[in-house]
Amino acid sequence: MLKDRFEVSERRACQVLRQPRATQRYLPKVRDDEQPLTRRIIEMASIFGRYGYRRVTALLRLDGWWVNHKRVERIWRREGLTVPKKQPKRGRLWLNDGSCIRLRSERRDHVWAYDFVHGRTHEGRIFRMLTLVDEYTRQCLAIDVSRQLNSEDVLERLAWLMATRGVPDHIRSDNGPEFTAGAVREWLKGVGVKTLFITPGSPWENGYVESFNGTLADELLDREIFYTLYEAKVLIERWRVQYNTIRPHSALGYRPPAPEAIFAAEAGSASLRPPQQPIDHLVGLT
Repeated sequence: MLKDRFEVSERRACQVLRQPRATQRYLPKVRDDEQPLTRRIIEMASIFGRYGYRRVTALLRLDGWWVNHKRVERIWRREGLTVPKKQPKRGRLWLNDGSCIRLRSERRDHVWAYDFVHGRTHEGRIFRMLTLVDEYTRQCLAIDVSRQLNSEDVLERLAWLMATRGVPDHIRSDNGPEFTAGAVREWLKGVGVKTLFITPGSPWENGYVESFNGTLADELLDREIFYTLYEAKVLIERWRVQYNTIRPHSALGYRPPAPEAIFAAEAGSASLRPPQQPIDHLVGLT
C-alpha cells in the first residue's frame, strides 16, 4: 500500500490521492442470491443466444426474480457475456424516397400483415414460409412451412385463422402473386377484409412483418441447420411459440406479444420466490 511504501499515515495517503478513507476498508457485499442469479443469467444467455441483458432482465422477472437491468448488466459484463453479431445481409434493395401514408393499427385484429420468407434444408433445397402477424399486438399468428406455397395455401391459412381468432379489418401485404390473386382478393372482400398493398419496391411499408422476418432469420434461420423439412417445421413452430409467449418485445415494454403471456407476467410480477423454470419447459429443454 502507498502509506506503507512511503511511511505516511492512512489519512495523509488518502488526502494526497483525494480518496475517502472508507475506501481503504470497504468490502463489497455479496448478496445471498448472487451465485444462483449468475448461473441463471448464464443459462438464459446460452438458451437465448440473441438476447441482450435487457431482454434477459425481462425474462428473469417473468421467471420470478426481483432484479433490475443494472444488476443484470453488471453480472453480464463480469461474466464476459456478449451477443453474437448479426449475420450480414446477402443483398439490399435500394429504394426511392420512402414517402408514403400508411394505415397504423389501433387495436388487436385491426391490421394483419403477411409475407413470404425463404429458408434451406441441409442439402440446399429451398423451402418457403408464410408468416402472418398482428401489427398491434406483434403476435405471430402463423408460420406455414412447405416446399411450395401458393394462393390456395394462403386462403386455407386465412380461413383457419379467421374461423378461430376472428376477422381483421385490414390485411397488409406486398404485391406478390399469391396475395394479389383474384381468388384471394375476392374471398377477403366477401368476408369484409380490406386489402392494403404496399408500393412496389417499398418493403418498409410492410415494416412489421419485415421486422418479424428479420428476427426469425437472425434468431433461428441463420443459426440452425435443418436436416429435413419436418425438422424445420417443428423447430420453426417451437420458435414461434417462444416468440409469442416468452421473448420480451422492446416495443411492448419488454413483454411478450401473446395476451395470455402478458397476463401471466402481470399476475406473477410481485413474486419474490426463486425461479421455477417455466421458460425451460416452454422451449422444450426439459
